[in-house]
Amino acid sequence: MFYSHDTFGLGHLRRSRALASALTAADDNTSAIILTGSPVAGRFTFPERVDHVRLPGVTKLHDGSYVSETLGLDIDKTTALRSALIQSTVEQYDPDLLIVDKEPAGFRGELLPTLEWLAGRGQTRLVLGLRDVLDEAEVLAAEWARKGAIEATEKFYDEIWVYGPRSVYDPTEGLQLSAETRNRMHWTGYLRREITDEVETPETPYVLITPGGGGDGAALVDLVLQAYEQAPDLAPDAVLIYGPFLSGDVREAFEQRVARLNGRVSAVGFDGRIESLFAGAQGVVCMGGYNTFCEVLSFDQRAVIVPRTVPRLEQWIRAARAEEIGLVRMLDEKRDGMTPDAMIKAIRRLPAQQKPSQAGAEGLLDGLDVVVARTKALMAQK
Repeated sequence: MFYSHDTFGLGHLRRSRALASALTAADDNTSAIILTGSPVAGRFTFPERVDHVRLPGVTKLHDGSYVSETLGLDIDKTTALRSALIQSTVEQYDPDLLIVDKEPAGFRGELLPTLEWLAGRGQTRLVLGLRDVLDEAEVLAAEWARKGAIEATEKFYDEIWVYGPRSVYDPTEGLQLSAETRNRMHWTGYLRREITDEVETPETPYVLITPGGGGDGAALVDLVLQAYEQAPDLAPDAVLIYGPFLSGDVREAFEQRVARLNGRVSAVGFDGRIESLFAGAQGVVCMGGYNTFCEVLSFDQRAVIVPRTVPRLEQWIRAARAEEIGLVRMLDEKRDGMTPDAMIKAIRRLPAQQKPSQAGAEGLLDGLDVVVARTKALMAQK
């Protein structure tokens, strides 16, 4: 079973889906359920023997507080409902392995009752899965202390899996974890992506533009459209995927601008099978989320990453480190400026960039194989 709290974006769900696919493919007797709060979980395809349970959604407001997405309940009642659904599902499904994504105690501590119950039974292996970068060290340390995440990590988890190479970044830097807990950490490498569902792609060359889930991607989309508007000879054409969370008046305004570009930019709202579009592109302009970065490496794409810097520095840290070792180029607001001219130059330079494979990306993508091996090792322990 996978726990993926998903209060924002697509990252946690997509990572859990990739892991569940690998584990069930490695053993015909294995099934998996993903617990997710993502409002678009039903728009994804899941492989055979993988299913999901949708938890009531929550929305983060600008002041950092949360509200129920649709139920009209206050956040305490919504969290209690989610917590009860989690425990009931775990009790009925009785998993041999529970992999918790990123949040050791769950959203607002909702996972703690289930972790206590599982620890008391002693029959389920518990793993905390962390992406390669969480946030800058000082900010992360304060957040984990506030959430009781250190205590939960020390108390409940048999192992910690970091879905990245240690040589690139240590997401736990600055966290006051004991030596015993650090000895239970395993760096898996990045999670390789493959084409799971073939979709038609343009026959003419194109650059793929993706702001991930799109919830905070309007600035990137606007900058790319300005680039094509101001440079009539900018090539190749662009395929833009808004993401499911870029909608409403902002999306409608973008659609009008796309229409005026007379086919030089085409756009779709959301495609859960983005892998085919990645594989067929001449290059990629994207934000710096974990899953997008894995796709850039997996499909060996020349990429320009435009990372967000709020509310976390996670994407900037990942992009800066990746640029440092030659995997991608980054468009940095302070260094390069977020201007149409900077984007035009970045797109024009794409064909001359080295591919990630030329910087050794192939050796960084063993994550799924390592996860399968670690799972087998855990299941073999008494």
